[in-house]
Amino acid sequence: MLLRQFSISSLIFLIVFLIQESVINQLRLPGGGFSLPLLIALTWAALSTPTIGALTGFISGFFMDLSQNSSGAMGHWTLIMILACYAVAYLGFGNDNVRGNPVTNIFLVSSASVITLVVFVITGFLLGVSVGSFTRVLLTLLGNGIWALLVTPLILPIVTRLHKVLFGNQAHI
Repeated sequence: MLLRQFSISSLIFLIVFLIQESVINQLRLPGGGFSLPLLIALTWAALSTPTIGALTGFISGFFMDLSQNSSGAMGHWTLIMILACYAVAYLGFGNDNVRGNPVTNIFLVSSASVITLVVFVITGFLLGVSVGSFTRVLLTLLGNGIWALLVTPLILPIVTRLHKVLFGNQAHI
C-alpha cells in the first residue's frame, strides 16, 4: 500500500472511530449494539488483498484499542483485527464469487464479525479480563451478529465506493 493510500485509509478509519465513539456508543442499542470500525474494517478487508487486509486490521485495531469501552490490554484488538482482516481478505481475494456477490460479502463480514468477537472474548479470558456471565456474553454476541446483518448492507455500498476511489478497480461489487 502506498503512503498516500495508507494515509487516506488511516484518516477514514479515524473518522469511523470518532463516529463510533461520539454517536453510536451513545445510542444504547439493544443486544449490545454494533462496532462500526469492526464492520467497516472487515468489509474493507473483504475487498482487498491479504496485505492490505492486514494493514487495515492494524489501523482499525489500533483505534479500537484506544476506545474508552475497550476492556482488553493495549494491543489486544490490534492483534485480533490483524488476524481477522487478513483471514477475510485471504478468503475473498482469490474468489470472485465472494467479491462479485454482495449477499455473500454481507454474510462473510457478519460471520467474521461474530467470530472475531468470540476470539476476542476467549483471548481476553486467557489474559485475565473479566467478561461477565456466560449467558450475558452469549446474548451480546447474538445481538452483535444480528446488528452486523442489519448494518452491513447499509455500509457495503459506501465502503465499496471509498475502496474503489482509493485503490482503483480492485473492488468488484
